[in-house]
Amino acid sequence: MAKAKTPGGRRTVGNQTAAAASGAATVAVDAPAPKKKTSPAQFFSQVRAEARKIVWPSRKETWITSVMVFIMVLIASAFFWIVDTGLSFASRFILGLGQ
Repeated sequence: MAKAKTPGGRRTVGNQTAAAASGAATVAVDAPAPKKKTSPAQFFSQVRAEARKIVWPSRKETWITSVMVFIMVLIASAFFWIVDTGLSFASRFILGLGQ
């Protein structure tokens, strides 16, 4: 039977983890620095700066994308109609054999 693992996923050997027992160097992780508060004015200026980076698609790109979506909807609807019709026919055929 396998040894139980600690919540950290390392097996313990006495009071040490398996990595510490084998002489591996450990790395101390510092606590993250507290985040600096942002004033409402600074927040809105940052929002405006990010909004200036938005690149809207051209009319041509929008048209091409819309047409491609419409074509994919037609293809998907045809596929599901064919599958639905085939399954309906198959189920009626199988149920008809029992009568």
